[in-house]
Amino acid sequence: MKAGGAATPQMMRRVNAHAALAFLRSTGVATGTDLMAATGLTRASVIAVCEDLLRRGWISELDSGREPGSLQGRPARRFELNPRAGFVVGIDIGAATTTAVVADLRGTIVGKAGRSFRSAEIPAGERIDVVNQACGEALAEAGTSPAAVLAVTAGLAAPVDRDGNVLLTRHFWRQFDVGLRTALAERHGWTVLLENDANLAALGERWRGSGTGVNDLVVILASERMGAGIIESGRLLHGHSGAAGEMGYLDMIEGVGSADGIAYLAREWFARPGEPPTVEAREVFAAAAAGDPAAVVVMDRLAERLARVIASVAIMANPEQVVIGGAVAESAGLLLPGIMERLPRFTATVPRVTASPLGDSIVTVGAVRHALDYVEAHALDLELPARA
Repeated sequence: MKAGGAATPQMMRRVNAHAALAFLRSTGVATGTDLMAATGLTRASVIAVCEDLLRRGWISELDSGREPGSLQGRPARRFELNPRAGFVVGIDIGAATTTAVVADLRGTIVGKAGRSFRSAEIPAGERIDVVNQACGEALAEAGTSPAAVLAVTAGLAAPVDRDGNVLLTRHFWRQFDVGLRTALAERHGWTVLLENDANLAALGERWRGSGTGVNDLVVILASERMGAGIIESGRLLHGHSGAAGEMGYLDMIEGVGSADGIAYLAREWFARPGEPPTVEAREVFAAAAAGDPAAVVVMDRLAERLARVIASVAIMANPEQVVIGGAVAESAGLLLPGIMERLPRFTATVPRVTASPLGDSIVTVGAVRHALDYVEAHALDLELPARA
């Protein structure tokens, strides 16, 4: 709706349908009274929107559950979401690999597949083919077809603005400007939404991670390189060109010096001077947990570095909570005591710091949520596969 514009009946129908579907996605069976309490709509509006969604196949109505012959008053109507009325696809596209998941309309993952790229410098068409193959395999595991997909969200390791345009000022980011939206629309008729991977991580963490319901939240993807997704007052921040949360500024932070991530640094710092790394980051964390002196030193250095990084975020964004996410999140729990001990040295606004329980699925979880938000907002404009 444009600022200052009048709310038309059609706009209000869409807003009401969005509110009803969002509530029904998060709950089981709901009565009209439940929907009134959750959405703030009048009874007449609730019944009107439910009738509309029933006709279109988005929801179903259950029987009253009353025993035959009961003399009680008129039974309450009960509604529930039809979770397999359609599906969404969430994709995490990195430089080396891609993962696709298929979810029903409640956000339950019903199919997943991953593929590796031959190299980082492959042609755009080849990158699209690999992503498309992963999507096809995930759909096959889910037991559904491309025609049942209502929306797709793809997370990219590059800044993406509000209109889905990739910022191209660095060579690494240009690798993700491959025309994915157009290609998948032409192949399958899909609506494809592009978003930065750290932004999706923030959405996923706030939905189903340790940051559930937190309105001022920062999620730092910290495996190979660091990037952050920022939620302020419940809204995802993009910035003018989509670069809010980019952490190249860490080059200038004393005691940090780069945006290198935890996994990269753990491998490098544990290796002998002048020799290439021979162990993976998870092995370094395991060695530290077992008391290996060299690994403990690495953990101490990482805690100091992460404390400085988190302090810089706390000073700029003042979040309630900062979450360390990505493939190293589970191991990063070992760093939390050292980080929290050091943080007061660097900032007067110390946030709560946690490690994400979502592991390497954090981006795809956020991509599913992003796609579901689109579907619910456009429900009255979408034709369900079963009704097409």
